[in-house]
Amino acid sequence: MQHRIPKDRLGPRGDAMAEAVGACVHCGFCLPTCPTYRTLGEEMDSPRGRITLMKGVLEGDLELEEARPYVDRCLGCLACVTACPSGVEYGDLLSGFKSHTESSRERPALERGLRSLLIGTVTEPRLLRWAARFAGLGRRFQRVLPAPLAAALELMPRSLPPSEATPSLLPARGRRRARVALVRGCAQDVLAPGITPAAAEVLARRGVEVVIPPGQGCCGALAFHAGDDRRARAQASQLTGALPEDVDAVLTTAAGCGSGIKDYPLLFAGDGDAGKARALAEKAFDVTTFLAQLEPVESRTSSPVVATYQDACHLAHAQGERDAPRRLLGHVEGLELRPSIDWHQCCGSAGLYNLEQPEIAKQLGRAKAQVLVDTGAELIISGNIGCLSQIKHHLGQLGHAVPVRHTVEVLNAAERGELGATAAAPPQP
Repeated sequence: MQHRIPKDRLGPRGDAMAEAVGACVHCGFCLPTCPTYRTLGEEMDSPRGRITLMKGVLEGDLELEEARPYVDRCLGCLACVTACPSGVEYGDLLSGFKSHTESSRERPALERGLRSLLIGTVTEPRLLRWAARFAGLGRRFQRVLPAPLAAALELMPRSLPPSEATPSLLPARGRRRARVALVRGCAQDVLAPGITPAAAEVLARRGVEVVIPPGQGCCGALAFHAGDDRRARAQASQLTGALPEDVDAVLTTAAGCGSGIKDYPLLFAGDGDAGKARALAEKAFDVTTFLAQLEPVESRTSSPVVATYQDACHLAHAQGERDAPRRLLGHVEGLELRPSIDWHQCCGSAGLYNLEQPEIAKQLGRAKAQVLVDTGAELIISGNIGCLSQIKHHLGQLGHAVPVRHTVEVLNAAERGELGATAAAPPQP
């Protein structure tokens, strides 16, 4: 495809954006993998359609407002990247386009304020806890609230699990094989506080010393995917400053955080901190990717358990990791792992998507929950807090009480001999 994108006006990301546009040959392999195309059936709601629209805007042949609704409906799940035979880096184009257009976009004052409030609340654990406490009161006025707030209240859990204290350093058990830093996550720390200590325990059993530095804050992924580069860089800089440099790896337990950190070179392109960003991105791995390189620990269920693993988009597509979680779970004696159809399909939880495109998100969440239930699984496993929350919510809407757990929670329970008929309950300390 010929392109005339004015790279000099697009900043440091201009080359990446132009390359992504130029690589697309409109073959259509992306169409069946795109959740919005499958849901809405419109060409402009497909990856190749959006590439055409973004190209038109960047070249000055199309007004942003004409392309905006279609681009806004993109989840950024990157299933199209996995399916693309031409190697189109659609994620580079999408994030670059949002960054380039968001700063000049004329949003109404209320919309701007709500968007900033939502990003700030989700990425700040203290604010998120307060929001959860007052959600019950807010639901009384849900019908008259702006759609994003109403959607947020609907998704907010009725109660939060108690916080779990996690030491800043967990020594390796036996001979030390590695030293790692563990990223806590922000919303995850509130919605599923047991994930971080479970990951630390699983790592320590394998001879890994785990550092969990205080003051990490948010990784910036949510703001980055929303096109708010200023906030994203500030949050990413805080995290980078909090993490020790003398570690073998930086591990994440949320797929969105992991892919966000791996995107730091793009976020900081042309910036004075680009070197630090690149160094951190090269050290960053999903916890399952790192664990799969180590010797397995003896683990078994207390009674047979049928489970299914749900691929988080930002692990399977953005990081290209599907094998490691399955290999780790495959070592658990007594755990039967059943595949689900449409593994590549997004569950509808993608940054602010649940709040800004609630109807599409509901359709995707409901479909994903049903597909997982149809496997006959007694336990659903995933590796991203957004997926876990979305699936749990829609299982409840469908009337199913199947427990949903993070991969490391399942491993930790199995290694302690506590995984069985009571799989829904987190392991007790």
